Order: sequence, then structure tokens, then C-alpha cells
Amino acid sequence: MNGTDNTDNMNRVDNTTDALVEVVLPGKVEPEGLEIRHGAVPVAGPGQVLVRMEATGVSFAEQQMRRGKYYDQPPFPFVPGYDLVGTVQSTGAGVEPGLAGTRVAALLKVGGWASHVLVDAADVVPVPEGIGAAEAETVVVNGITAWQMLHRKARVRAGQTILVHGANGGVGTVLVQLAHAAGVNVIGTASPRHHDALREQGVEPIDYRTPDLTARVRELAPRGVDAVFDHVGGPSVVRSWHLLAPGGTLVSYGSASTRDDEGSKQLPVLKILGRVWTWNALPNGRHAYFFNVWAGRALSKNKFRAQLSADLTQVFAALKRGEVNAQIAAQLPLARVSDALRLAESGTVAGKVVLTP
Repeated sequence: MNGTDNTDNMNRVDNTTDALVEVVLPGKVEPEGLEIRHGAVPVAGPGQVLVRMEATGVSFAEQQMRRGKYYDQPPFPFVPGYDLVGTVQSTGAGVEPGLAGTRVAALLKVGGWASHVLVDAADVVPVPEGIGAAEAETVVVNGITAWQMLHRKARVRAGQTILVHGANGGVGTVLVQLAHAAGVNVIGTASPRHHDALREQGVEPIDYRTPDLTARVRELAPRGVDAVFDHVGGPSVVRSWHLLAPGGTLVSYGSASTRDDEGSKQLPVLKILGRVWTWNALPNGRHAYFFNVWAGRALSKNKFRAQLSADLTQVFAALKRGEVNAQIAAQLPLARVSDALRLAESGTVAGKVVLTP
């Protein structure tokens, strides 16, 4: 968390450049328990840039974090915010001064819900001209996740068929569009209220609550699907594995079904990892992964940064070409972060809830 002075009223957010405004998660609280604090704008140190936030967003990670359920979240209190888009306001020693004034995107895990954020210069990715801050924000963590699952894990090919759970969600909407750009057929689960919109995107929709989900998928893909992208976790992962065609790939990337469960925040992930290891040991030609966008950073930070930059650049290019449309579910000011979190958790929206200064 950046330096703070006092807790202030949620509706008195100061957007001037000489005051830091940040949202603090003080503990396990309802969305209304989030705090807005004001303080001094931090100074970029060696190798750092100071980014003035123009757009950040609400991801599933923050929904878990406020419940203390994100498996490697920092101790309370802290500033949430998995990613952001903004303009470099100043640079620290050892950083190219010409970077100042550049619009960039950054993957942070925490810290993005603030007016000014310190970021290592090596972690920022330039946003191409012609892409707005809110548009770019919809495809930072969601776009990187979708791109790397599709192309680095499942390695989808034209003509294949995939199943995307939560096809209307933040990651799901980007997954669907990137898959279509690659010539892949998509089956998507979602609430019936989203089915018409999914059909317009060329998706075969299935009600995620239907008891015959497996039979419906088999009707559309009798030999099984070539890949399943599952953010649900729990029993859904087992069902997803059995829906794979020979040589297919399961990519699990969350445990949404356990969001409101009591108990250990690590256990749901460990259960998935145990299943993944077991399935990969079977001699059936199928593959399973538990995907985390941060995986590999601790082992090779330079490789992680290179892949992040390359993949996010690809996603931005797809956005600029119109292969991906920015799915902004709602755009709210940082002062209304509680409303934004409530909306994101409601399950009624499609795309990303974006926060602006």
C-alpha cells in the first residue's frame, strides 16, 4: 500500500495530480467496507515509473480477496487492483525519460485501485494510439489470461471446437473473440439472459445450470471438445475433463464455485492441482493445466516480462483490428468502487466493470 494519511469520505475523491487517492481493503468486509484514503503522491525510485491511473477494473480476484479467499493475497490492509491503464507521469533513475507521457498498461495483482501507482518500468506495456484507456483496461488481465490459455496452453487450431465456461464474463468474452479470430468453434455456458448476445457472437450457448449439460455438449461435439476453459472449479473440473476429445486439453483457471465457502483459501486450488497431476499421468493423450497468469515470474522474471509484453501487444493488435471488441459492462468512478464491486459480483453483466479516476 502506498503511504496514507487519513480515511476520507467515499464521495470526496480528489483527482488532482498532487494528491494520492487509493482504495484500501481493510479486512474481510462487504463492498461498503472499502475505504478511500488520501496521501502524498509517491516518487518514482530507480527503475520505476509513476503511472497516473486512467482506468482500472474489477476482476474475480478482488471478489475473492475481500473474502480473504484469494490463495496468495497479501495480509490486510492493502490496495486491491489487479491491473491498470494510465499515463506515465514521471520516471525514476535508470529509466528512459522519454517514457513520460506514454499511455501504458500494467499487470500488478494488487495496487491498481489508486490515482497514482508506482510500477517497475520493465513491467509496463505501451498502449497503441487509437485505443482508449477504458477499452484497453478490458483486455489487460482478461486479455493476457485468454491469449495465453488459448495459444500457450491449449494451442488451439482452426477448425477445432472448444467449451468456454462463463462465456459472458470478463475473461470469457475475450476468450470467445480470440478463439473466433483463430477460426475455432465455440460452445459457451452462461445464464439464459446472455444467450441471445452469445448467439450474435457465433457461440452455441448452454445454460450452465442445466442438469444435462454434458449431454448438450455431446450433442454439439459427439467426440468431445478439443479444449475446455473452466473457471468454476470444484465438481465442474471433473466434468470438464470428461468432455475432452482424445488429445484434448483442459485449462482450469479459477475456483469460482468456492468463492463464498468457508475454510482454507488454498485448499480449492490444491484439489485442482492434485487432479491435474493425476490426469496428466494417465496414458490417454489428454492434457490438463491449472493456469495462473503469474506462474513462472518467480522462476524467470525476464522471460515472464517478455511473454507478457509480446502477448499483450498481440491482444492490443487484435483489439485495434476489431477482432476483439472492448466489453465494458459498466464504467464507474473510483468513488463508487463499492457499487462497482457489487455489480461485478451480481453475475448480471457481460464484460468488465471498469473504474476511472
